Amino acid sequence: MRIAIAADHAGFALKEQIREFVAGLGHYVRDLGAHDESPSDYSDYAELVGAQLMKGAVSHGILICGSGIGVCIAVNKMPGIRAGICHDTYSAHQGVEHDDMNVLVMGSRIVGSALASDIVKAYLGATFDTSQERFARRLNKVRAIEQTYMPSVAK
Repeated sequence: MRIAIAADHAGFALKEQIREFVAGLGHYVRDLGAHDESPSDYSDYAELVGAQLMKGAVSHGILICGSGIGVCIAVNKMPGIRAGICHDTYSAHQGVEHDDMNVLVMGSRIVGSALASDIVKAYLGATFDTSQERFARRLNKVRAIEQTYMPSVAK
């Protein structure tokens, strides 16, 4: 899998650990920053990850900030992005299986590195459940909302 990962200064340390963990699982990891703990803006990193997904350079994204909320709000403004904050393994796999989540978001001040690794593993191990018509129907409704409110940019 090709995965883009990024974090602001608050998520930097956890991003570094998760980057190594994901690479250790055999995935290609595109590290989009931050590259140190100097103050930075979460929205910049959310946009970088979203752009990689939108152009098809990666199939999955991982974003980390202090709470997870800021990067989640920012990246969800981008067409085709379905990001969810997950601080447990159930949400991480269920978000993919039921909602085709393509960006995992975590708060570095909420989860520790061991739990974060478990969450990432659950996220990367999940696939969208195409056998359930209701999941596809709901995803299509989300796409229709996107078309309505972002007609010039939505896919």
